[in-house]
Amino acid sequence: MKIAINIPIVGKEEISAVTNVLKNGVLTSSASQGGKHVQDFEKVAASFVKSKYAIAVNSGTAALQAALHALDIKKGDEVLVPSFTFVATANAVVSTGAKPIFVDILKENYTIDPTDLEKKINKKTRAIIPVHLYGNVAHIERLSEISKKYNIPIIEDSAQSLGSTYKGKHTGTFFDMGCYSMYPAKVMTAGEGGFIVTNNKKLRDKLLMIRNHGMVHGYDTKIFGLNLRLPEINAAIATVQMKKLSNFLKSRKKNALLLSKLLSDLNVTLPTQRKNENVNWYLYTIATKNRDQVLKKLNENGIGAASYYPIPVHKTPFYKLKTKLLITDWAASHVISLPIHPGVTKTNIEFIAKTLHEIL
Repeated sequence: MKIAINIPIVGKEEISAVTNVLKNGVLTSSASQGGKHVQDFEKVAASFVKSKYAIAVNSGTAALQAALHALDIKKGDEVLVPSFTFVATANAVVSTGAKPIFVDILKENYTIDPTDLEKKINKKTRAIIPVHLYGNVAHIERLSEISKKYNIPIIEDSAQSLGSTYKGKHTGTFFDMGCYSMYPAKVMTAGEGGFIVTNNKKLRDKLLMIRNHGMVHGYDTKIFGLNLRLPEINAAIATVQMKKLSNFLKSRKKNALLLSKLLSDLNVTLPTQRKNENVNWYLYTIATKNRDQVLKKLNENGIGAASYYPIPVHKTPFYKLKTKLLITDWAASHVISLPIHPGVTKTNIEFIAKTLHEIL
């Protein structure tokens, strides 16, 4: 038995959508509004998260880069980010010439710690990027207070939280912009892709230029931009996937609830939802002692459990910083994510729980 941590769930509809694009022959578009399939996807994406606008790009990283450029982040600026996340969050900041300043996380849900965040604000701080890690929603009220108090814009890194809500409102829609990923391991996929949501028309118009070399009508570059366009094939896949997303999320929730029930008697920290929070269960993450030994035994039993993330970004060879982040260091040595994606069956969940009981 081999149970992968996350797999793309694709069917005949996605294959048909790709075939139709290939038959049509229009594989991408440099038009300001994007190609037909890009526009179709943007409509369903905006409708799903209930934002005015969605702007499709070719990766979650590109979404972050575009959002930062839309705020004119540049060399000499500082952007506050968590270290306990995938490196793309910090790398996107570095790509603009700005400096990422690493902030600790909260033990309760692995999202950015507002208290540590506020301590690190200074006159160079130009933006904050909280990450809704594992699908857990960052502390919106405190972040909102800080944003208003210091007049600092917030870009939500919602790469892992598509479908997560707080008080009925989707992550990515609380602040200036929200950035999503459609990498194959996410809750839905475009093959590779991302998108940004915003309710601000000026930002939307700017983002459309940024993803297309700063152009509006072709060869009329008005601002700095790059080729961040989403190809039509990927947009066609994403449109089909977005229509399946609600069912994907129901399957994840069902598997998560069953796994929590079966693991409730173990001496491990199980994931929990705060009041008014509805997570998408992108990653079902537990914390335990002897993490590396437990992870090794799970893998030996065919369970594709994984640690996200064993090396915090600030300790990677590229960054090599001595920043003191106590909870970040604790989480990096204690967390294990378990498979609960829609391809995981009830029998698989029972096997995962049984194996963990035997190990612990």
